Amino acid sequence: MKAIVNHRLFWPATALVVLVAINAIAQPRFLAITMRDGKLYGALIDILRQSAPLMLVALGMTIVIATRGIDLSVGAIMAVSGAVALTIIDSSGSPDAVATVGIAVIVAVLVAMVLGLWNGFLVSVLGIQPIIATLVLMLAGRGVALLITGGKITTVNSAPLKYLASGYVLILPVAFFIWVAAVAIVSAIERRTALGVLTESVGINPEASRLAGVRSRGIIWGAYIASGILAGAAGILAASDIRAADANAAGLWIELYAILAVVLGGTSLMGGKFSIAGTVIGVLFVTTLESTVVFLGIPPAQKPVFFGAAVIVVVLLQAPRVHEWGRKVGSTFRKQPTDSKTEVEVAA
Repeated sequence: MKAIVNHRLFWPATALVVLVAINAIAQPRFLAITMRDGKLYGALIDILRQSAPLMLVALGMTIVIATRGIDLSVGAIMAVSGAVALTIIDSSGSPDAVATVGIAVIVAVLVAMVLGLWNGFLVSVLGIQPIIATLVLMLAGRGVALLITGGKITTVNSAPLKYLASGYVLILPVAFFIWVAAVAIVSAIERRTALGVLTESVGINPEASRLAGVRSRGIIWGAYIASGILAGAAGILAASDIRAADANAAGLWIELYAILAVVLGGTSLMGGKFSIAGTVIGVLFVTTLESTVVFLGIPPAQKPVFFGAAVIVVVLLQAPRVHEWGRKVGSTFRKQPTDSKTEVEVAA
């Protein structure tokens, strides 16, 4: 039992279960899942679907943070990716053609990869601090997206595009399968090959890794490229959800939510050890928490307070010093009966 409690995923998973339980107690229909036309619907299914963009961004953020970096540009990359994809579809003569949407998606992801490559160049080659290097694109990226869309919101009525965010495969949403596939691919690369160990070694001590023969520059560069690709895919999903490219609103503040999800999942901002499974739990917690605000009818003005309070509780539960205090209090209570018995024996 002690080994389970001490596991890095215990408290994030417990927080997620408690959050779901609170929703179920407050609104029993929260757990209700119905079948209509061979498809599953319900609040839990919506959470699985809505978590897709944040999941993709958080996966890339996990790899970047593991190298002791940070990527503040993911929201801007999402905006650029969505703008590129929808501009291509809107300017084509056949927006409902699968080939058109496929080409738009590929081009958008390639553009996002180039942006990630640029971030990696600034960090790994020029040696600019990650927070500064990615801040440049964070500020300039939305301007680029506005240039692509001509300063307006580009709307597209395309069935194949809509299918990415709202469609179903068998009984579950397509978006769910997209993020599950992304998690499986990233996990296979990082945990089934030596790349994960090398990434952790670079994050723990880049200089020692370089002296040991590890090509830290290439690993850091690759992390930012992966983050760019995943953010680009997230931007397409976000645009698909509303069938529009809004350069100002697409991916707004998602970098902060992604960092929060990664940290809640047990990955340290100091670099080194990281957890893909923890990131998945962290994203589901953040998405469920956002749904809780809506589902429980909490006023928008109170949303930040509720969200912040929930996050503080989870962070405190994971804090090593809080665990240490808990062990001290527990040991004090365990010693009290023994001490009382000793005092009685001495008095006798």
